[in-house]
Amino acid sequence: MPAALPCMRTGMQYHVLPTFCRQSRLRLLTRRCRSFSTTADAFKILFFGRDEFSCGVLRQLLDARDVWQEIVVVTQPDTKTGRRGSKLSISPLKLLAEKHTLRFHTIPHERSEFKHFIPPSPFAPPKLHQDISLKPPPEHLLVTASFGRILPNSLLSLFLPERRLNVHPSLLPSYRGAAPIQHALIDGQRETGVCVIEMTERKKGIDSGAIWSSRKMTVPEGATFPALRDSLSVMGGQLLVATLRDMLARKDTRVPQPDDPYAPRAPLITMQDSCIDFRTMSAEQIVRRHRAVSHQKPLTTLLQTQRTLQLHEPSVLEDAPAGVKELLPVEGTAVFHPPSKALVIRCAGETYLSVPMVRQQDRHLLKAKEWWNGVKPEMRLGRGPEGPVQFIPFDSSPP
Repeated sequence: MPAALPCMRTGMQYHVLPTFCRQSRLRLLTRRCRSFSTTADAFKILFFGRDEFSCGVLRQLLDARDVWQEIVVVTQPDTKTGRRGSKLSISPLKLLAEKHTLRFHTIPHERSEFKHFIPPSPFAPPKLHQDISLKPPPEHLLVTASFGRILPNSLLSLFLPERRLNVHPSLLPSYRGAAPIQHALIDGQRETGVCVIEMTERKKGIDSGAIWSSRKMTVPEGATFPALRDSLSVMGGQLLVATLRDMLARKDTRVPQPDDPYAPRAPLITMQDSCIDFRTMSAEQIVRRHRAVSHQKPLTTLLQTQRTLQLHEPSVLEDAPAGVKELLPVEGTAVFHPPSKALVIRCAGETYLSVPMVRQQDRHLLKAKEWWNGVKPEMRLGRGPEGPVQFIPFDSSPP
C-alpha cells in the first residue's frame, strides 16, 4: 500500500500521486476545506430574522421538509411607530410563523438585554447538573437572515461552528454590513447575489465567515429595493436548502472568505442617505438612490427657507426641453415644465431630473403644478417674484 497524504483538518487520506497531481491537490485543499456533517438526521433549526427578506428565506425552508424536523423562530418584538406611537409595527416574520403554526419567540426590547437572551428548548444551554463539556448536538442548526442584531458569543457557543449559518444578500466580501441590497443599487451594480456563510464571533469581523455556497444574479434594469429583495430572498432560501442537503449528504464544503480591503461596505441606511446634493449628484445617481431607499426614507432636498421638500417618483430627463437650460443657470435650480407636468431640476454634470410629485415639510403630497403655484419669492433664485426655485445643500448656513 503506498503512503498516504493527510488532508488538512479532516484527517482524510489520499494515495500518493505524481508530483504535479499532488501539487494541484494541495492547491485545491488550500482553497476549499471539506467539512463532513456528523449527522444524517434532519435539522432542528433556530431561525433568527425580522423582515420580508427573512420571510422569503423561511418560505423556501418550510417547503423543504426533507432537511428539517423542527423550526423555531426568533424575531424582533412589536414596536410602536408613527406620531405618538399610534401604530404598532409587527415583525413580518412573526406573522409568517403564526400562519404556519411555528413556535416563535421575541427578543428583549432593550439592546443591552439581548446579550443575556436564552433560546427556547431544545436549544437552551445545559443546566448546572449537566456536563457542560459536551459538544452541542450536530442536528441543532442556527440560521440568521436579515435579523438586524449581532448574536452574542453565549448564543453562538450553543451550536457547533459548522452549524451557524447566515444568509447574506451580496457577493461577499463585497457589501458586508446591514444594507447590502440598498448600497448595491446606489452604486449601480449590474450583478449581485447571495451567500450562505458561517457565522463567526464579532471580533472576527461582520459577515466575514467562510462561504458555504454562493449564487449570482443580474440586477434587472430599473430594479427597486423591494423587487430585488424579494428575488434575492427566494434565491437565498433555495441556496440555504441546497446547502443543508449537502450537509446531510456529507458533501458540504466551505471556502475561506477573501479579505479585500477595497471591497465596498454596506452600513445601515440613515437619514443622510436620503439627502440630495445637486452639486455632486447626477440625475442618474439620484434616481438610483430613490430606487434603493425611498421605500424607507423619501429623497429630500432643502429650500432656501430651510424647509425640506421630498422628491417623489423622480426620473432622468434625457433631453432637457428647449429653453429650460437657460432658465436653470446652476445645479439645484428648478422650474415647472407644463408639458411634462413636472419639476425639472438641474443636477451635477449638466444632467436633469424630472419630479412629478413633491411633499413640503409639514404639508401633504402634491402634484408638482399644485406645489409650484404656491412657491414664494424667498424660495426663488435671487428671491424675486419670478425665476427658478433654488435648492441648497443641507450643510449650507441659513441666509
